[in-house]
Amino acid sequence: MMSNAQKKIKVLIIDDSALVRDILFKGLNQDLGLEVVGAAPDVFVGRDMILNFRPDVVTLDIEMPRMDGLEFLRRLMPQFPIPVVVVSSLTQKGKYITMQALEAGAVDFVPKPTSDIARGLVEMLTELKTKIKIASTANVSHWKNKKFQNLNRSIPTTKTLSDSTDKVIAIGASTGGTDAIRKVVMDLPPYTPGIVIVQHMPAGFTKTFADKVNEQCLMAVKEAEDGDRIVAGRILIAPGGDYHTRVIRSGGHYFIECINSEKVNGHRPSVDVMMFSVAENVGAKAIGIILTGMGKDGALGMKAMHDAGAKTFGQDEASSIVYGMPKVAFDLGAVDVQLPLESIGGALNNYLNSLK
Repeated sequence: MMSNAQKKIKVLIIDDSALVRDILFKGLNQDLGLEVVGAAPDVFVGRDMILNFRPDVVTLDIEMPRMDGLEFLRRLMPQFPIPVVVVSSLTQKGKYITMQALEAGAVDFVPKPTSDIARGLVEMLTELKTKIKIASTANVSHWKNKKFQNLNRSIPTTKTLSDSTDKVIAIGASTGGTDAIRKVVMDLPPYTPGIVIVQHMPAGFTKTFADKVNEQCLMAVKEAEDGDRIVAGRILIAPGGDYHTRVIRSGGHYFIECINSEKVNGHRPSVDVMMFSVAENVGAKAIGIILTGMGKDGALGMKAMHDAGAKTFGQDEASSIVYGMPKVAFDLGAVDVQLPLESIGGALNNYLNSLK
């Protein structure tokens, strides 16, 4: 008999495709740690199943008839916060809706295969099982009674880019990081020193994420490319997929270097790779921020930054979707100040102002 520590994670599937529901039902049930308690053809049936079966995690297709997954999330999370893993398409529309779903409370997402479906489904199932297990540990309680009216806010149309940056701000995140990053950078002034971000995400989605943040942020935001210069007023988001992103120095300027090499801590891009390069090439002029995420990627890099004299901030446990990366960094002594997510942007701005 299973002990409480080994209790199976109850999963509910919501997908309008009978074939996909069948594949996910059988595939997820093969994992001894998971139990599929239901499979709903739309969000209306899914809503009733959530109330009846009380699943630990929901997998949600976001492009469905009657009511799409995004609208469902916006209604579900304020009333009944529950960890959700989105199953999304790789189309441009699918990528954009996925970013909106993460803003609306989804913990993570898994892309649907587009070619070699048989092999792609096996890989998708493997990734989905992992992300369901991570999601089952996520703290989503802060979505209770959340209001979504202000998701699309108006912003100034002019953005200031300085010719140089005296400092570099390095930010690393994983599970829950897209929303956390947005909250940290949202109200930073357009003259803020250059920011480099590594958010664990597949190829293609990082550009969509960058474009989405650019619509809402006072700084200019783009997906980083090899050779991009790091300047005040600009946020560069490491491209997902085949490359690690490093920060290098040439003369008095800092640049992005994208290198193709093996995964580090199971990730590419890796927060550690980026932060180690910042420690080496920026040193005491850097600022490090580590946010919500499973695992330990970034902890050693943040420690190297801290030891090189950089100021470092970490997200606290209560506000983290998954208190993994920030915890390991904090336990290593890599974090100068640990704060709730809502306070990090303000604390960063206050620190920068204190240096003037």
